[in-house]
Amino acid sequence: MSVVAASAFSDAELEAARVLFARPVEFIMGAVSLEALPPPDLPEVAFAGRSNVGKSSLINALVSRHRLARTSADPGRTREVNFFLLDSRLRLADLPGYGFAKVSRGAARRFQDLGRAYLRGRANLKRVYLLIDARHGLKPSDDEALDALDQAAVSYQIVLTKTDKLKGGEAEAVTTSTLARIARRAAAFPRVLATSAEGGAGLAELRAEIAAAAFA
Repeated sequence: MSVVAASAFSDAELEAARVLFARPVEFIMGAVSLEALPPPDLPEVAFAGRSNVGKSSLINALVSRHRLARTSADPGRTREVNFFLLDSRLRLADLPGYGFAKVSRGAARRFQDLGRAYLRGRANLKRVYLLIDARHGLKPSDDEALDALDQAAVSYQIVLTKTDKLKGGEAEAVTTSTLARIARRAAAFPRVLATSAEGGAGLAELRAEIAAAAFA
């Protein structure tokens, strides 16, 4: 398992991924049920994480668009599976967050169950990127998400967010400890990426990871 993700890709691979994510991208739909999902005719990658982890900000940073994915000061705004089409050949799925959603427990369960059902039944899903706030690392409340991903037998990769809030070698330390935590999880991809939507750290490597997973 590698702590330094940049060494996994050549300069040519990083450039190809940059070009891909510079292509046209658009929001296409929000699905509130499995029946409403787009047809599984294109490769998809999905983003999951706690409601305040910065999923929308990271998606916007990846495609260099400030308002593609809606951000909000109120955690838990995403209550459906939102789909974005990149270059007419790759779909990005933003899954409902878990944690601090300001809704009833029953409502939260309904849209989180939609996310779990999507994971289990989406044959064209190439990888899930589970976002974790680098300032806190994996919490006990994240274990349920890890268990759901393992049970769905979907390849997933941990992406640490908000590393611009850390000092010195803290990002490397939390990356190493996160790798250790997931070492025995069969569906976990054996690299952890440290990123910052604000400062741009790790975005080139994440784009390359997504391109490799989607088009391998």
